[in-house]
Amino acid sequence: MKRTYNQLVTIVGRPLRTRVRWILLLLIVPLGLSFLFPLWRIRMEAPQYPKGIYIDIYGYKLDGGNEGRDVNEFNALNHYIGMEKLERARIPELGWIPFAFGILALLTLRVAALGNLRDLIDLSVLTAYVTLFFFARYVLMLYQYGHNLAPTAALKLPPFMPVILGTKQIANFTTQSYPLLGTALAGTFAGGLVLLTAWQGLREWRKPEG
Repeated sequence: MKRTYNQLVTIVGRPLRTRVRWILLLLIVPLGLSFLFPLWRIRMEAPQYPKGIYIDIYGYKLDGGNEGRDVNEFNALNHYIGMEKLERARIPELGWIPFAFGILALLTLRVAALGNLRDLIDLSVLTAYVTLFFFARYVLMLYQYGHNLAPTAALKLPPFMPVILGTKQIANFTTQSYPLLGTALAGTFAGGLVLLTAWQGLREWRKPEG
């Protein structure tokens, strides 16, 4: 047991290969580009909106379709059923995401320049935590929007869970929620980091002790 532990400590302390350092630098690119594209889209169709209306969620803002006017359409409908307004000021996560992604980019740069396998593992774990944290906050936000309905609303609906991923029918509205290019780019960073850590770890584990 002690021998295995000592072997593990030795392995994680080994420096990263040059190829791994270059790949880490390349992975910062999709993370940075994810700010330029929407992460998620919430879309709604109804008889009065046959072409649908939508809101795109970026890492730092909300943007509606139809030159931004769809945000007002969403909020008018939300007011009708007693749901809170969807607006930037009510979603504090949009202020945290740029900060968190910036920290991840700086840490990735540090690991690429100076890190060993232990630092790469720490970076992968931190990235997984940040990803799961913000997705969990998104789910919680949807829950609160669907369950904190004003009792004075013109149209009274029982509390409901808005669609997280996919399509859901609510009254006469068909709602959709799905990831967009920004999520794919951020996912490329996170997934690439995990694969790179697994690959480097396996190679070092199989490498004969020197």
